[in-house]
Amino acid sequence: MITNMKILATIRKTTTRAMQFSFLTKKPTSSEVLTAYLMQCNEPPWTSYFVKYSSVKDDQFGKSNFNWKVGASNYQILRTGCFPYIKYHCSRKQEEDLGSSDKFMRIIKVANFGIPCLLYGLAATQLIRHTEIVHTTKGPVTLYFLLPEDKGSQY
Repeated sequence: MITNMKILATIRKTTTRAMQFSFLTKKPTSSEVLTAYLMQCNEPPWTSYFVKYSSVKDDQFGKSNFNWKVGASNYQILRTGCFPYIKYHCSRKQEEDLGSSDKFMRIIKVANFGIPCLLYGLAATQLIRHTEIVHTTKGPVTLYFLLPEDKGSQY
């Protein structure tokens, strides 16, 4: 089992350059929360969660589909803003070039004026049934789930 000190040390090493300036705010960056949660769950095969915009400094703005390294694993991240949340779906997979997929998803969001994302966020406020706490260098952050996850399950 990884101790909290090891988790926090790894977070400091793996988060993006934006985290170097996170001392300017009392909120953790969204990338720190992502890394901390994946490590806290011992690098699960997949996870899907919401985090409130008001809980984080969004240093991944504009990214929809990208690779994210955590410990020994690579995750393919699907991310969207769905006010009042940011939605993350993380799948442990081999690293791939996701540049064209990321651009395509961004075009679709812009073409739809973000309306489906807004509706998804508003619906999520009524559908969320489970919360978990992730520990960051800036303190605890609440993550929201539609259903409790079976940690380590493939599906």
